[in-house]
Amino acid sequence: MLDHESNTAVRTRTECESCGKSLERSTFEVRTANASRLRCLRCALTFGPLVRRSAIVALIVGTILTAINQGNVILGGDFPTSLYWKIPLTYAVPYCVATTGALLNGRRHLQFGEDNG
Repeated sequence: MLDHESNTAVRTRTECESCGKSLERSTFEVRTANASRLRCLRCALTFGPLVRRSAIVALIVGTILTAINQGNVILGGDFPTSLYWKIPLTYAVPYCVATTGALLNGRRHLQFGEDNG
């Protein structure tokens, strides 16, 4: 059960709904087509729709940033060895930002109590 005013999950169970790991601190809410599920950090990071959305953001933003920052070098026919680490990093940063934003948006602090339902 989720108390929307305090953004706190009130639970009588203390396990991740995916792996069964004990949720002792913060937990993360992931949304499926039918419901919201509470997961541990590891399971939230590997949740398919979140990974897919973050990858799409990284592909779009990384391509734009690569074109802006390295486009003249690439179009000039020169490909220095430093680009072998700069270009993947240019894609990794937006992936991490999108994933972090999604996780922080879905973060829930557990409050243990009796289930009234």
